[in-house]
Amino acid sequence: MGHEGNIMPTPTTPPNAVRRTLRKLGHDIKDARKRRGLSMEIVADRAFTSRKTLGRIEEGDHGVSIGIYASVLQALGLLDGLGDLADPSNDALGMSLASAGLPKRVRTPRQ
Repeated sequence: MGHEGNIMPTPTTPPNAVRRTLRKLGHDIKDARKRRGLSMEIVADRAFTSRKTLGRIEEGDHGVSIGIYASVLQALGLLDGLGDLADPSNDALGMSLASAGLPKRVRTPRQ
């Protein structure tokens, strides 16, 4: 596994950037759990999952469903952050593209 950067993306192996981001998310989840003084067993129980699956999440495993990630985030009180990720107010690129596509002039229809 030392040559992780050489893995070609496939439907079951996402690109490096995705794996890197999930690893960061997993480590951040682990840190949040520890900051709260919660054991893996307690968080797994609150998220209706197993300790093994929580361990996979904390390692950033891309094979775990987003629903389980969301359940763990909820157990830690962090679910709102997930819901806001693609919110239009956080999507500067999307909003600028939408603005660029707006017409230069808007005409009032004649009656």
